[in-house]
Amino acid sequence: MSRERYAAVIGWGMAVPSRVITNDELAQQIDTSDEWIRTRTGIRERRVASPGESTSTLATAAGHEALAMAGIDPAAIDTVIVATCTPDRPFPATACTVQANLQIPRATAFDLAAACSGFVYGLTVATSLIKSGASRRVLLIGADIFTHYINWNDRNTCVLFGDGAGAVVLEATDQPLGLIASDLNADGKLEDLMAVDAGGTRMPLTAELLAEGRQYVYMNGREIFKHAVREMSDSAMQVVQAAGLTIDDIALVIPHQANVRIIDAVTRRLEIPPERVMINLDRYGNTSAASIPIALCEAAQQGRIKSGDYVLITAFGGGLTWGSGVVRWGRPA
Repeated sequence: MSRERYAAVIGWGMAVPSRVITNDELAQQIDTSDEWIRTRTGIRERRVASPGESTSTLATAAGHEALAMAGIDPAAIDTVIVATCTPDRPFPATACTVQANLQIPRATAFDLAAACSGFVYGLTVATSLIKSGASRRVLLIGADIFTHYINWNDRNTCVLFGDGAGAVVLEATDQPLGLIASDLNADGKLEDLMAVDAGGTRMPLTAELLAEGRQYVYMNGREIFKHAVREMSDSAMQVVQAAGLTIDDIALVIPHQANVRIIDAVTRRLEIPPERVMINLDRYGNTSAASIPIALCEAAQQGRIKSGDYVLITAFGGGLTWGSGVVRWGRPA
């Protein structure tokens, strides 16, 4: 009788642009202030890609760091997944560019688009590939350069987003480690609550659409807030129960880093104290699919999670998409 397979996290890494834009800098060009942004979002500054930086360059740097942490040769990776909604090009997949950059030979490579929920979706897909036996080692990267889709004169959106990438290496093991339960959801009827209209096959870019600013992200902030709080907290409760745990068993919650008010509302509903919640959006803003893996990487670096701990991740994004997962932290013995 074959033993059950799990997908342990054996390496992690992150990469963010060096360029920092503070709230005070934004206040010099739009009608806002540091206090206005901080009190409404919790964000103080964000990282913004410079010319020459792309989703693939950040993803490559994060992936390189994760491989080094895992201590494995790139040739040992058999699948590369990049969760992103801001790919380098419509095709080929940014994952193929990353595979070439990291000199990973002939591995399966594909992108996954679920906006800010991308890493939770990707972790579920990667774990499923390992559990099925289709893969043994997966490099999963969440990476987005959202500031390329920002109208820097729109204070409702330009204050929120930043750029970055986070990566994990997953390895097959028979020890109960890695993602032990997940919950994924979507509601396409609400796709217009947050979107970029122009640039795809439904609405190819034209000079007229560019002049109208249809290439920029827009969102209904009030509705997004309401749905995010409800769906993230409900999904988180469901996945904790599915894992056979209680909230008290969770060592750390790593929520999508979109808005501190959303995080506070979700964790209050879950009855989790602030000291068991990872928040770093004050320094990075909303980095979309990169947000959870960047926070996970920093939590590990700071010693906030140790081997055997249960970590709850939960996210919400355009689509609408949302999902949660419970990860048992630790490397196979």
